[in-house]
Amino acid sequence: MYCYLWARFGPPNGLQNFLRKDDSDNLIHWEWHLTGSDGWVAFQGMNFRTEIWLIGQFPFQEEDKAELFSQIKSDFASHGKRMSEVRKALENWIEFVNPYARIRSSVEKLLVELASLELRPEDEAIPDLDTAELLPPDRWGDIFSRYSKGLGLCFGIRSMLPVMAEAFVNLLLFMLLRPEIKTDDRLRENAIRQPIDVRVKSLHMTCIGFATPVDYQHAACKAYHSMVNERNDLLHGNVVLEKLRFNEVFFNDRVPVFKQYRSLWQRSVGVEIESVGLHRLHKEVETVNALIDYLKSCLKPQVRDHIERVSSVRDLGLNTANGRVGILFPGHLVDMWPVTEPAREGDA
Repeated sequence: MYCYLWARFGPPNGLQNFLRKDDSDNLIHWEWHLTGSDGWVAFQGMNFRTEIWLIGQFPFQEEDKAELFSQIKSDFASHGKRMSEVRKALENWIEFVNPYARIRSSVEKLLVELASLELRPEDEAIPDLDTAELLPPDRWGDIFSRYSKGLGLCFGIRSMLPVMAEAFVNLLLFMLLRPEIKTDDRLRENAIRQPIDVRVKSLHMTCIGFATPVDYQHAACKAYHSMVNERNDLLHGNVVLEKLRFNEVFFNDRVPVFKQYRSLWQRSVGVEIESVGLHRLHKEVETVNALIDYLKSCLKPQVRDHIERVSSVRDLGLNTANGRVGILFPGHLVDMWPVTEPAREGDA
């Protein structure tokens, strides 16, 4: 429709073309106003549809819509050559989800949800039964429920954090990979399929835009490397006894002889807190952010500014002609619909 109208009538001439901002954040992106014997016809390109407005005394009924569309489509052949020229002048972009921004957003939301539970294991440990009067029985279930939810959130966040850093590295590779590597399928696959430490170490070699080499002996890289090893044990369920042990006990046949008595809290929620690593969560968040900040610091200033903008947006666009990555639309969705019925009493 856009190419047809441009080919037949020239550039958009409607009032909305003068009211729109010179970017993609508009309610109406283009508009043609055409005049006829019965009035005006307006074609408007919006965010979710193309609207056709009839302004005047048109003798049309609802069932005439199909005939209008049929006549417009049948006229395409008369302007096919010019329509093709208009279409070729358009840039073709592919919209895609930025995995790094998606994961970071999920992590941040889960951190907010976890913080809202206000877990304070140092202050909330349930006492043993011989001192049970210190805690009303009806609060036991509430505390266990909060910690069950909180520890599940913690497990999910800790599992996602190394992936978030890896997604940032992959975004750098996608955007900055050297042309001679990007255009060679084998070299490209080799660059993006390497273990994460190799990908990080070689970023300044496989990518353009780096002002300084990546030093994997940097404190941020070392801390991340250690965290990845820790995550692998957590995520893959590796049985590493030294990390999983929480008690020792003697047995005389089937009779337990405890070396040390532990409280109900220590043997239930306390074990989960240690195994899930609640106390290590915020340190790991800092570790991932430090690695990302360090990698950004190795980039040239102009490249770093572009990466900062692009990495913060979930929805990106790829120009299919030149491979350029950009932000096509704002982060909000806007639509409108006219109301022609009179307002009823009580309506807002």
